[in-house]
Amino acid sequence: MRYRLPLAASAASLPPADLPGLDPAHSRLIDVPESGTTGARKWHLLDNAATLSAIGAAPVGTILCVHGNPTWSYLWRRLVSRATDAATAGEEAWRVIAVDQLDMGYSERTGQRRPLARRVRDLSDLTDALALDGPVVTFGHDWGGVVSLGWAVDHPESLAGVMLLNTAVHQPEDTPIPAPLRLALRPSVLGAATVATPAFLETTLALAHPPLQQEVKDAYRAPYRDASRRGGIGAFVADIPVDANHESAAELERIAEGIRELKLPTLLLWGPRDPIFSDRYLDDLIDRMPHADVHRFEGAGHLLAEDVDYSAAALAWVRDREEDPADGTPPATTEAASPPLWHYLDELGDSSDIALIEMAPRSGGAPRRVSWRSLSGRVRQIAAGLASIGVEKGDRVSLLVPPGADLTAVLYACLRIGAIVVVADAGLGLKGLTRAVRGARPDYVIGAPPGLAAARVLGWPGIRISTARYRATAAAALQVSHSLAELVELGRGAPLPPAPTTQDTAAVLFTSGSTGPAKGVVYTHAQLSAVRDALAAQYGVGVGTGLVAGFAPFALLGPALGARSITPDMNVTSPKSLTAASVAAAVAEAGDGSVVFLSPAALANVVATTDALTRTDRKRLGGVRTFLSAGAPVAEVLLAAAAELMPMAIPHTPYGMTEALLIADITLDGIREAASAEANAAGGVCVGAAIGTTRIRISALDDTGNATGEPSAAPGVTGEIVISAPHLKNHYDRLSLTDRESRRGTPLGERWHRTGDVGHLDASGRLWVEGRLGHLIGTADGVVTPVGPEQRIETIAEVARAAVVGIGPWGTSHLVAVVETVPAARRVSLASMALAAGVRGSVPLSVAAVLVVPRLPTDIRHNSKIDRAALAVWAGAILEGGRMTRP
Repeated sequence: MRYRLPLAASAASLPPADLPGLDPAHSRLIDVPESGTTGARKWHLLDNAATLSAIGAAPVGTILCVHGNPTWSYLWRRLVSRATDAATAGEEAWRVIAVDQLDMGYSERTGQRRPLARRVRDLSDLTDALALDGPVVTFGHDWGGVVSLGWAVDHPESLAGVMLLNTAVHQPEDTPIPAPLRLALRPSVLGAATVATPAFLETTLALAHPPLQQEVKDAYRAPYRDASRRGGIGAFVADIPVDANHESAAELERIAEGIRELKLPTLLLWGPRDPIFSDRYLDDLIDRMPHADVHRFEGAGHLLAEDVDYSAAALAWVRDREEDPADGTPPATTEAASPPLWHYLDELGDSSDIALIEMAPRSGGAPRRVSWRSLSGRVRQIAAGLASIGVEKGDRVSLLVPPGADLTAVLYACLRIGAIVVVADAGLGLKGLTRAVRGARPDYVIGAPPGLAAARVLGWPGIRISTARYRATAAAALQVSHSLAELVELGRGAPLPPAPTTQDTAAVLFTSGSTGPAKGVVYTHAQLSAVRDALAAQYGVGVGTGLVAGFAPFALLGPALGARSITPDMNVTSPKSLTAASVAAAVAEAGDGSVVFLSPAALANVVATTDALTRTDRKRLGGVRTFLSAGAPVAEVLLAAAAELMPMAIPHTPYGMTEALLIADITLDGIREAASAEANAAGGVCVGAAIGTTRIRISALDDTGNATGEPSAAPGVTGEIVISAPHLKNHYDRLSLTDRESRRGTPLGERWHRTGDVGHLDASGRLWVEGRLGHLIGTADGVVTPVGPEQRIETIAEVARAAVVGIGPWGTSHLVAVVETVPAARRVSLASMALAAGVRGSVPLSVAAVLVVPRLPTDIRHNSKIDRAALAVWAGAILEGGRMTRP
């Protein structure tokens, strides 16, 4: 369909000199001969070439920026300024050219239709007039992304890289174009919404998160103040190929296929809150450019350039784009291969011994016991069944199944056929789960009824497979395509596909979200096998070991270890629901010599409920040989109480994270020895020495609280904890910038990870954790880490738990202590004079205020990690006279 729109002609001009953030020195007009005609067109550009020349900075390349509809070169103002400032400061100089496409911004209004192919030629005309010969990195957004990619396809000899913000190059035939565009394309709406009124422009400006300041909105509106200036907006919308017969469809297809041949460095920066270009368009771009670095900015949307500081990220990537392999991940590991994760399922597949036990099956009744023979057979059947419905190696499968036999069988079935399991536990909460599942973009979702209901209501992606059988009407309502029972039937006697290699991706495991939005952590099969091997070597877990796991991820490792795994009676979304009696019952099933793993929050409630134990329960707990608690710092007094409960066990508190599940380890005796030796040191929680072949280094802090020091093993230096291990993650999923930052300043060719934790090594090589980078406090006397002061405050009898935060600007921040008391307070208040005096007397620092709360806010998964950054905002509001609300 061809739309008739008023297209007025008018001359190009310079923008007003007072637009916020726009340096008039960067604006210029240029006459550009128009290919295929004898005339020329006048363009407006932002171009920092003159400034670079004036300061004697020779650019190493050019970033060519192309805006979309209905914005203009103002979109790129921060990038132009930042690149110029960097060059002025003596850093690598990049020329940045941000164009106003013809009929847009302050460029000439041609009065003519300009379909996609013409716009691609327009951009080539401009670069010819500028004599731009490379190296060029293109950078596009929205329709400007397509135009910039068209230029990239046509100029491979000049191209050095490609960067994109939210855009699309292909519309699947079976998927309607986005609803806002469908509405705008209606003949009865198009002219009125895009040209006659500024409705389309205003709708776009409303997509910013957070909302744009009024002066910035006005700057975007400036070139489009009347209908005669908005013809290009309507023409761009009309040029969207709604079907194969559209005049721009062939050119769009040419570009979409052409970018498959662009093997140069590529960066995709994405705002997932985009109602126009959803993640399905990101998936399409990744399919066409699988080598691309991808970073999704949670919370950002269509106007990503306004929502986040994209310019710093883009410039850093441009400078470093050649450092990493083309796929943006660290080099492949060369560790010796170990048996696959499912090898015990093969070796013990004929055994009637028990492989796993659910103490409280969802169906109710007695504990559910599953033999190795039964588990092995079920894994094989599900694996073959999945393959028979089309699940292939590399497909992503989101598991929305509660811990237990079903989850274990499905997990190992997916691993066996090379499908990538996506695991985000229910402890993230519904909002966190939604963010995780949508971000991971699974091809399939296997779920229990609650998970499938959430997937249906919230529109989570993926073909759905249920753990239960449904009637046809219920299955249709939940959009369920298959059930596990159907897969078992399909898999009986069916062949299995070839097993994945050790370097194939095995899993995307999501972090707890306690330090920001949950991140997907990618592991290969080799790396997950290394996790298993590290646990087996450190704690002697193997065939015949009873593993009582009060933390779901460790229960899932039971079959890989050859251990009998027991899930105690508890609510997995609430670790504090675990009782001492439930642990004792699980230990009875595990047998003597068992290993017990509990989170600190679960352990606290176990210790608190010991009065309910019978003599038999205590005897059972006396048979435990190894006890572990990890996930957050564990107080010595809590570990000691657990040791009394399990007197024959060696209590351990490992240090690790989703990115590396086991890094260091220490026993209760080791904690006491370290505390004695380190009595006058900076404080912190001692988590022991590195295990196995793991390496720990410290990147020292500077005065601004940034970890800028070269990673070192020198003792007594406080800084960011940096780790390396065979079982370290491969990379973060679709968080390329985060991944690069996690490897900043570490040796190329090796896998290292900046943890975000802060601490120091002592003279014996033991690691002491002092807090998080984001929780550092910049006082007038220097940088303060919070854990040491918190520990001192918690020695006060009236204090159950403490958090130390800073309020005020960095460098002049004041310390505020927020405490839980014994007995617990009923409401938020300022501490009594006596308690405040006790707190101030316990730490050698100036404490501005002491606040009492009924309960400190913690993360969902561990019920123990405190978000001190959020607590600081809350405390600042109260001390400024706000209401005494709970944090």
